[in-house]
Parts: sequence; C-alpha cells; structure tokens
Amino acid sequence: MAERVTVDAEQRTVLGKKSSQLRRAGIIPAVVYGQSEPLHIQMHRTPLRRALRQAGSNELIDINVGGKKLTVLAREIQQHPTRGDVLHVDFFEVNMRETIIAEISLVMVGEPADELRELGQVTQILHGVEVECLPGDLVSEIEFDISHLSSPDDIVYVHEIQLPEGLSLITDPEATVTSFDYFREEEEEEEEEEDLLFATAADDVEVIGRGRDEEDEEFEDEE
Repeated sequence: MAERVTVDAEQRTVLGKKSSQLRRAGIIPAVVYGQSEPLHIQMHRTPLRRALRQAGSNELIDINVGGKKLTVLAREIQQHPTRGDVLHVDFFEVNMRETIIAEISLVMVGEPADELRELGQVTQILHGVEVECLPGDLVSEIEFDISHLSSPDDIVYVHEIQLPEGLSLITDPEATVTSFDYFREEEEEEEEEEDLLFATAADDVEVIGRGRDEEDEEFEDEE
C-alpha cells in the first residue's frame, strides 16, 4: 500500500471574513468535521496543494495538528473562480473501523475488436460508481477493459466490473457503463447539401445584382 499523504496544520482562531488576511499570507483556512465538533484549522498553501493533488477526494490524508493525527478525506475544495487558487477546504474525519460511502471513478482501458472500430466507437456513459467500504480499502479509480467487445450490441454493465477487495457496490448493477456510436455516413451528405444550398444562394445574389444593374441602366437612359 502506498504511503499515506500527510500535511501539517495549526488550529485557527481567525474566522469569517478575516480569513482573507490568512490567504494573503499564503495560509489556507479549513475545517475538519465528522467524528466530533468541527475543528477550524489552517495550513500553508504549498504543502496543502501538494497533498490535495496527490490524494484527490478518495485517498486518505493524515493531518497533524496540535500533536494529534486526524485521518481525513477532502470533501469540498473551494477555489477562486478565475485563478483556481484554493480558498477553503472541508475535511471529513473518518473512523478506520466504520464503513463510509464514496463514489469511485471508472476508467475505460483497452481497445475493442478491429471490426468494431471500423463501424464506430465505444463511448463511456457512466463515469463513476458508488460503493461502501472501510476507509482503508478506498481506491482512487477502478479500471474496466473493453477489449472483449466485438459487436455493436456488446455493452458493459456495472455488475461486469471487478471491484477491488473490500468494496461493496451500491450503484444499480444493471446500469450500463458503455454504449456504441456508429460513424454517421450522413454527415458527408449533410455537408454536400449545405454546399448546394450555399451555391444556390450565391446564384440568387448574382441574379438580383444583375437585375439592379439593368434597372440602373434604364434609369440612366431616361435621364
């Protein structure tokens, strides 16, 4: 098992709108909830961003604060709408002996049969499944292989995906994960129709233009 991500923190006394003072100093406010009363903490921006990048939302993080270790999941990360800077983080403290519910990303791997690729493409339509497990059994993603698909009628269902040990499925096992999209031959026909319409419209403009020229000549003759 990979080494757990760890980050140091301090208890926070600056709350509310005054938290902007912390951000200007490179310190990010956060809160830990879940097992006891909410604990307001603060962390330096760089190590926090590194921890969030490594752990994402489904890997455990150990926060060291006041000589105590809290094992948490990042549940809500508030970011600046344009710069993307982390503004605030909500952490959920877990009990390693109690199950939790989490959504795990699905990652499609492999290539379908050659004859299938000639007809169209396999599209992933379900990108995550909900599971129940102990915090220590969490994974960041689950891969599923599509190399066995050989017909447009072949579909991957949730129950066909092999879950890692310790994970219990909550999502409907009959939910479809993939679909098949044929290459559309009519796209070329549509382009040809658009070209024809454009050519027709151009001809109309030329006819109108000639008509106006003739009218101008007649008017000049009358003068």
